[in-house]
Amino acid sequence: MNRIANYIKDTRAEMNHVNWPTRQETIRFTVLVVAVSIGTALLLGACDFVFSRLLTLLF
Repeated sequence: MNRIANYIKDTRAEMNHVNWPTRQETIRFTVLVVAVSIGTALLLGACDFVFSRLLTLLF
């Protein structure tokens, strides 16, 4: 039981040393991740469309 208490105590101490992002940084990075994900999805969708059309023309 003492090991668990020490683990929790050490974990809480480490969490105080973490450099947490600000609210503005979190929002900015979230928007960036969503934008990159949408861009990647559009690019892959366009490639899939082009390749499927090419295969349809060939066969």
